[in-house]
Amino acid sequence: MSEHFDTLETRAGAQREADLFGRLAEQVARAMAAPGWAKHLAGIDPKIVTSRAALVKLPVLRKSGFIALQKENPPFGGFNVVAPGKARRLFMSPGPIFEPEGHGEDFAGVARSMFAAGMRPGDIIHNCFSYHLTPGAWMFEAGAEKLGCAVIPGGVGNTEAQVDAIAHLKPTAYTGTPDFLKILLDAAQKAGRDVSSFKRGLVSGAALPPSLRQELSARGVDVLQCYAVAETGVIAYETPAREGLVVNENMIVEIVRPGTGDPVPEGDVGEVVVTTFNPDYPMIRLATGDLSAVMPGVSPCGRTNMRIRGWMGRADQTAKVKGMFVRPEQIAEIARRHPELGRVRLAVGRDGEQDVMVLHAECAQGDAALSDAIALTLQAVTKLKGGVRIVPPGSLPNDGKVITDERPVG
Repeated sequence: MSEHFDTLETRAGAQREADLFGRLAEQVARAMAAPGWAKHLAGIDPKIVTSRAALVKLPVLRKSGFIALQKENPPFGGFNVVAPGKARRLFMSPGPIFEPEGHGEDFAGVARSMFAAGMRPGDIIHNCFSYHLTPGAWMFEAGAEKLGCAVIPGGVGNTEAQVDAIAHLKPTAYTGTPDFLKILLDAAQKAGRDVSSFKRGLVSGAALPPSLRQELSARGVDVLQCYAVAETGVIAYETPAREGLVVNENMIVEIVRPGTGDPVPEGDVGEVVVTTFNPDYPMIRLATGDLSAVMPGVSPCGRTNMRIRGWMGRADQTAKVKGMFVRPEQIAEIARRHPELGRVRLAVGRDGEQDVMVLHAECAQGDAALSDAIALTLQAVTKLKGGVRIVPPGSLPNDGKVITDERPVG
């Protein structure tokens, strides 16, 4: 059996560029049929957008601005080509940010990354991305369907029942966050259940530090990762070579200087900007807010597309915690609900291979009751539990930061 999903993965770079940019003008024109894109790209002649040099001249669309844009023009800011009632599904991601799913197969381009992770037709995949409102589970389910695999819709939580399903149905592969895979393995070990059918995993939505990857491998699960966002699907994915992440076919990726649309030299860290060919919900120079860098050369696995170093932090202060985005606007809302506080700052870290977060809040007269009240507000606003630490007024830096990501990179 081939080591590659199809011949697109091994084509010459010039051939790939010619294909993508030969189709780009038509995609820009299609996008501009939607009012949001028509406004954002006002004055642009789609017919001239046929090269990277021309693409660079288009403005970036910042993912961080979607909340405001969608409030002004619900439900999708006018960036959808497909009408909401004619979409397959309508999603709500944390923020909230809303996205439509069109009717094409493997709409998020996940099958290719599953194949690279060792999944093959006939495999049973235990899918532990959330099926509740957000698109992650449906992205991976569509990829599994394209690949010819059966899916157990595990979702998140209900750990005991999930362990029972794994022990009985014996899935060979896992998809979900790496943290939850460890939770399942720990729960199975504690309950004395056999989940050794798991041999491989494709994870996303949370950090995969080397220590966690090594632990999962020692427990029999060979795990690779992919990098995806709701608006574009899988942007890049790890291969058995484990040397960076290979950019997905059928999209254009740029690395730009944060806060601008200007490309950085190869190897420099910058913001990931993505252009897609999704006919229903196109993205033209979407600035993801994530940092990465281009790696030189091609992957030893034989795939010839651009490689990036993976997630290297945030260009803005938004952080992904346990697979969910936490945004500066949410931290401001917490402070608004507790006017007795001064500066606040959310610190995101790791503890025992799990994401954790602690809200540091300045207050002259803090007590346990206030800490408990703030913790409840933190959970209500972000949908995640976190600790609270009351600190003296003036003790937090006056640097404008409200979220600090202290997790190790890599």
